Formats: sequence, C-alpha cells, structure tokens
Amino acid sequence: MPTLKQLRYLVALAEHLHFRRAAETCCVSQPTLSGQIKELEDRLGLKLVNRDSGKVTLTPMGKEISRHAENVLDSVHGIVDLAKKQKTRMDETICFGAPPTLGPYILPYILPKFQETSAALKFQMRELYPEMILQNLHDGHLDLALHPLPVKNTRIECVGLFREPLLMVASPHHAISKANHAVHQDLKGEKVLSLDNDPYLYDPIRDLCAKTDAILSLEYKDTSLDTLRHMVGMNMGVSFFPAMYVRSEIHNDDRVIVRSFDSKPLYRSIGLAWRRRSKRRDKYLSIAESIRLTMKERVPEVTVLH
Repeated sequence: MPTLKQLRYLVALAEHLHFRRAAETCCVSQPTLSGQIKELEDRLGLKLVNRDSGKVTLTPMGKEISRHAENVLDSVHGIVDLAKKQKTRMDETICFGAPPTLGPYILPYILPKFQETSAALKFQMRELYPEMILQNLHDGHLDLALHPLPVKNTRIECVGLFREPLLMVASPHHAISKANHAVHQDLKGEKVLSLDNDPYLYDPIRDLCAKTDAILSLEYKDTSLDTLRHMVGMNMGVSFFPAMYVRSEIHNDDRVIVRSFDSKPLYRSIGLAWRRRSKRRDKYLSIAESIRLTMKERVPEVTVLH
C-alpha cells in the first residue's frame, strides 16, 4: 500500500510541478522526494509523473490519484483534529503561527483580546516564514496562522483580515527628508535594501524597483528588519518596512525617517489560514472577526478587509 508520506509528496509535486520546490515545502531533499515518488509508481504499477522534458507534468492518472490523495490526507488530518479536540475538551490549545516580519508587531494587540474573549483557549505561538507556515498547517503542526494573501493552496482555507502599507524608510541625511511624502521619481537610481526570505515583502519591492529604475540590493537579504533599519540609518540605502514594524520599532528612532507615497502606495494583505474542512472552522472565523475589530480600533495605519 502507498504510505501517507508518499501521498503527501505526490500532492506537493502536483501543486508545484517542480521537484525542488515540492521537496522544500515537504522539508526533505529533492532526491528523497523523487525516490519516494518513484517507489509510489512502482507500488501502483503506474506512471504518475512525466520526466521526459524539462517541465514536470503529471500523467492523467497521476492527476486523478493526486486528487484522491488530497482527500485521504484531509481525512487523516480530520482524525487528528477530532482526537485533539476530544483530548483537550474545554482546555483547548491552538498552535498559532505568524511570519517573523509580522508576529512580534501584531501579537501584542491581538493576544490580550483572545484572552479576554476566549478564556478557555490556550495559544502556542510559533514564528515561521510563509512557505513553512503553509506546510506546517498542512502537516498538522500548526492549527491556525497569520499569512500574507493570496494563499495559493487548495488544502488551506484563508479569510482576509487587513491590508498593511509598506512605508519608505531613509536616513535623516537623505534628500527625501526635506519632503513630506515620497513619489516614484524619488527612487530613480536609488539603492533599495530588501530581504528575500519573505516573498510577500520582497516581491512588491522588487516590482517597484523595476518600475522606477531603482537598484535592488540583496546584500543583507538573509538578515532581519532590524538589521536593514540600522543599514538605512547609516545612509547605505533606503528600504520599505511594514507599517506595524514602523509603529513598534521606528516611532522613536531618530536615526531614520519614514515617508509614505502620495500615490500608488505599496502594501501587503494579511489573512488568517487553517486546514480546509477543519472542525474548528466556526471558531476560527470568530477569531478572524476579533482580529479585524482589534486592528480597526487600535492600529489606524491598516485597512480592515471584510
């Protein structure tokens, strides 16, 4: 019989149509995933994947079996959810994930509200980058997570929470300090610092640089927002930071200045995600609404999504 691991690898390959990316989302090496797919084909006596050309495709039977595999994996996670719910009963624990570029700056607002409105719930918090969040949701290591939109995963349900501006940050010695707002022309020829471990931050910055003839620099791509802020303060380039990070970390920092665009601002949209068909769906929808209300009341920089 096929193993659940083999079915999970097949579903990941069907989603990404790329062995390396599928292996990364499953947290295994590419040879491991490829070998397990081959063993699955041998066990079933069927060819599931076309490897003849540079592009990976699934055979018609491979597509059909991957759809059945999704249902099997959903059912298994349903069993886990049911067992977890029975075990914890009223003293319920929710494993809650958030990206490191968001979690530390939003949790101080929403956790007290959770404790106020859902006293029976206990939250275990984990910081993970977006791609790892989706895989941990699917594998059952997370129950619920904040995740940038859109979520392109048929096994995950996600509802919109809010839209957060990305604000331009520069040194006080930069020419932009003399203006109240930034315009796209200000970026021409500018060196823009960015991370690349969070595509939902990196992608809009990369696209903006391409449109404005700015120079995208990844010298500090594997660091943190704090490191980028210090580099910007040393006038080594400009960057863009989420509004909640600015509110939390830059509000009283006189080593940098913050400017918003007067038109066509950058932003990222954030949602709340969980496994599709979860037995806790109604509870998660209630938590989503609680987050929206909290953000509307306490963080005026963001726009709540309905």
